Amino acid sequence: MPNFLIGTGRCGSTLVYGVLARHSRVNFVSGLDDRCARIPELVRRRNGTIYRLLSRGLVSRSGMIFAPSEAYSALSREVSPILADPFRDLTAQDVTPWLAQRLRKFFECRTAPGREDIIHKFTGWPRAAFLHGIFPEARFVNIVRDGRAVANSLAQMPWWRGHLGAPGWRFGTLPTAYAEEWDNAGRCLVHLAGIGWKVMMDAYEVARAAVPPHLWLEMRYEDLLSDPRKHIDVILEFLGLAWTPEFERSLEHEKFSRARAEAFRKDLTPRQVELLGRSLSAHLQKYGYAG
Repeated sequence: MPNFLIGTGRCGSTLVYGVLARHSRVNFVSGLDDRCARIPELVRRRNGTIYRLLSRGLVSRSGMIFAPSEAYSALSREVSPILADPFRDLTAQDVTPWLAQRLRKFFECRTAPGREDIIHKFTGWPRAAFLHGIFPEARFVNIVRDGRAVANSLAQMPWWRGHLGAPGWRFGTLPTAYAEEWDNAGRCLVHLAGIGWKVMMDAYEVARAAVPPHLWLEMRYEDLLSDPRKHIDVILEFLGLAWTPEFERSLEHEKFSRARAEAFRKDLTPRQVELLGRSLSAHLQKYGYAG
């Protein structure tokens, strides 16, 4: 049975995914598996083992091809684009027997012999209600990050489609109140990225209500950076993974830098920072972020 790491995107989930991938009981879909449809099943079942056997330098030089992937290409071809690229969040009502069978098979053929721990990361829409409908015992780790930092990071990504405006950004039509807010503030693209974070966070609130509380762990990225040992331990315990000496050694090589936590204040203009702060205020306060 899979467990899931989820977040809005640009939220720090990739760092957490990489850390968890170093655990000896974890398997995942690798970048190579995502790109190549003809990977032998024997290799798929050992993606994690192969990744951990490689030196960090080799993994880096090879373009992280063996590293854990969100695997949207593999999901599209082996399951459905419905899961890989939906225009709205998926719910339990979107589950069909056909989709459920294909998604179960997708993870079953990647489960390592003698292990039951496969972790997969989704960003953007949470998809948690949909996934819970198929895997009712799956656990969800939701990584939350300051929406101003997320908006700043999103606006810098070459794949972000916000420059096309809300109709072209792949997240559906803006809710009326958010569309009016964006129009009234002059349609700033950084502001749109911030509104996108609000849209996602609203969806995560709905998804969280659809999953039993004991299967949902929420963690702020900034808290993890401030005390990695403590918060990674919380995640491992939640997922039923033991803290081992081997994992301890791997964690010593990870870099947890807080340098980007407040980067939005220098990357953006004062007006943009003020606009984001005003727009996201209620959501920021809800998750414990100061102005």
